[in-house]
Amino acid sequence: MINIPEVKLGIVATSRDCFPITLSEKRRDAVVKACTEKGISIKEITTTVENEIDAMNALKEVYDLGVNALVIYLGNFGPEGPETMLAQKFDGPVMFVAAAEETKDNLYDGRGDAYCGMLNASYNLNLRNLRVYIPEFPVGYAEEIADMISDFKDISRVILGLKKLKIISFGPRPQDFLACNAPIKPLYDLGIEIMENSELDLFEAYNNHKDDKRIPDVIKDMEKELGSGNMFGGILPKLAQYELTLKDWVEKNIGASEFVVFANKCWPAFQTQFGFVPCFVNSRLAASGIPVACETDIYGALSEYIITCATNLPATLLDINNTVPKDMYESNKDKIGDYKNSDLFMGFHCGNTSSCMMKNFSMKYQRIMHRLLEPDKEPDITRGTLEGTIRPGDITLFRLQSTADTKLRSYVAEGEVLDIDPMSFGSIGVFAVREMARFYRHVLIEKNFPHHVGVAFKHAGKVLYAAMKLLGVDDVSFNQPATMLYKNENPFK
Repeated sequence: MINIPEVKLGIVATSRDCFPITLSEKRRDAVVKACTEKGISIKEITTTVENEIDAMNALKEVYDLGVNALVIYLGNFGPEGPETMLAQKFDGPVMFVAAAEETKDNLYDGRGDAYCGMLNASYNLNLRNLRVYIPEFPVGYAEEIADMISDFKDISRVILGLKKLKIISFGPRPQDFLACNAPIKPLYDLGIEIMENSELDLFEAYNNHKDDKRIPDVIKDMEKELGSGNMFGGILPKLAQYELTLKDWVEKNIGASEFVVFANKCWPAFQTQFGFVPCFVNSRLAASGIPVACETDIYGALSEYIITCATNLPATLLDINNTVPKDMYESNKDKIGDYKNSDLFMGFHCGNTSSCMMKNFSMKYQRIMHRLLEPDKEPDITRGTLEGTIRPGDITLFRLQSTADTKLRSYVAEGEVLDIDPMSFGSIGVFAVREMARFYRHVLIEKNFPHHVGVAFKHAGKVLYAAMKLLGVDDVSFNQPATMLYKNENPFK
């Protein structure tokens, strides 16, 4: 994947001066060894922090080693002031974890009391107004701490990515998709840059690439990807020209940022002027780590990028689109298991999901646009979608969105795509999420989320939820089980 940050982990041990420093150092060594065995690369900071001078020396060592995500490890009780000062002065994501006691045979001179020390550390972090990642149960043995560090690496990739991200958009959001429109002020609060452009800017840049000598090579790459699914090869030159236009726009306009995503208006004037549907290009860029949200959905593009950083996999943006008919539900019970019909829905978009995330795919045309723009004609300007069934397997639904009064809110829900033929068009699949109907009513509707959802192609709820909290997003919803009522859910239904 390109367009995502490389996380360089470091671990610093802390030691309260009335405890043996060797206890912290021995336990730190064990964590590093466990990380190595699990394939987690982490730099071991040799300075153990007992006081403020140690904290500054450790910070210098951290930066000298190029560390951008820091694990502060309480090998014993730890000094709450110096260790939280280190977190305050480090410019990057920080995790606090602590050592569990290893054996009943060494609870005199070998007891570290880090279980107690984490309480003092958390209090001091609050005094300094610091947001750090503290796992659900942050005290563990070396192997358990290594697993927590693995999660922290994914969380850190999100935080680091957003700090250097630019969102580039083309065109105003369509009138009938006002739900995708939200204030951009919270983007700046997250450290994200935004560059809004006219569709004319994009059209001019596209026309300037008409005779680009790179177009034939891009066509060959597209043909290789499509294989036997290349149903409309004649549209590939225009699509290749458009792909080069977007890539070159990044090169010329990335500026002070390091990472870029797009949110582009894609219809209806796009088809009449550009002469194609951009979905296949969007899918290809997403596969490389550059999501392109359609309908100028700026927060949709942001949500896709967060997913990409969290999973190291391409994301997609789908409509939470339609219910699953009862006869389809009944005829596929062997694949559905104990899901209720109301747990199911179809996720759909015109054709923007990367081919690597599809069970089957081919180049086709956008049927809805075809009805509108060229009825009773062979598809021409509506060609360019990548259609097929989304591959079955684990998924996570996710979106970060601003309210009208610039408050950030989010949701996360894990589920799966079922191995069922959706018997329809577009990039589409049958999705199953426990208690989806209640989630739909009391989160998506009640909290005014739009119809677009970011889809991660694995279970990533733990990482995404923690990343939102680390970003300061307090309102993070999830699909609550039947035994847990939503705030405004009618208990008498």
